[in-house]
Amino acid sequence: MTVLDMFRLDGKVAVVTGASSGLGVSFALALAEAGADVVLGARREDRLAETVAQVESLGRKAIAVRTDVTSPEDCQRLVDAAMEAFGRVDVLVNNAGVGTAVPALKETPDQFSSVIDLNLNACYWMAQAAGRVMQPGSSIVNISSVLGLTTMGLPQAAYAASKAGLIGLTRDLAQQWGPRKGIRVNALAPGYFASEMTDQFEAEYIERSVLPRTLLGRLGQHGELSAALLFLASDAGGYTTGITLPVEGGVLAT
Repeated sequence: MTVLDMFRLDGKVAVVTGASSGLGVSFALALAEAGADVVLGARREDRLAETVAQVESLGRKAIAVRTDVTSPEDCQRLVDAAMEAFGRVDVLVNNAGVGTAVPALKETPDQFSSVIDLNLNACYWMAQAAGRVMQPGSSIVNISSVLGLTTMGLPQAAYAASKAGLIGLTRDLAQQWGPRKGIRVNALAPGYFASEMTDQFEAEYIERSVLPRTLLGRLGQHGELSAALLFLASDAGGYTTGITLPVEGGVLAT
């Protein structure tokens, strides 16, 4: 096997949540390009159908399941659908999430809880469901954020707490499931990539707060993050578990 072959996912099955738009679509297509069949979960069924078509245009198989990942039952249903269609789950990408920016003195309990429920709790329910059927050599990749490791000027207590919590969850699942089940669990910590989330930001915020903190002086490109995902998902990252891999253009160095 060559080094490049180690990044291949031929014969593998990947489950991607939040696969109806943005980074979730990019992740699904990257996994398909590497050879995986893909199981797509999200709440927007019409958008999921578009992702299925894109995956199939790459010559891979895909199914879509309407999924609210805050529901443990929906998470189990997504994994059950993967097992029924393909008989295996080799990769889970916990990508579904939401970004918010609410001042700490104004954020309501419901607002805070809803962010934690989607960005952190839902990843746990998905990992539980997938972990029950995954075989040794499988990989879980949790999509955290650079804001789980630093701040960037916006009032994002709920979001930052959820993403920092996901980093802790990643470490713990890695130490539980590595020795017992042979499952690797890692996290990606993206910086600022064009997405529905960054579309909410004012251009002045990007120019004033983000780019001056980013050593490379630009937003990230989806392919750069997808390449890091493939490393963690594939045999290329076969000796890597329990880590958080920042892909953030140098934000953490400033």
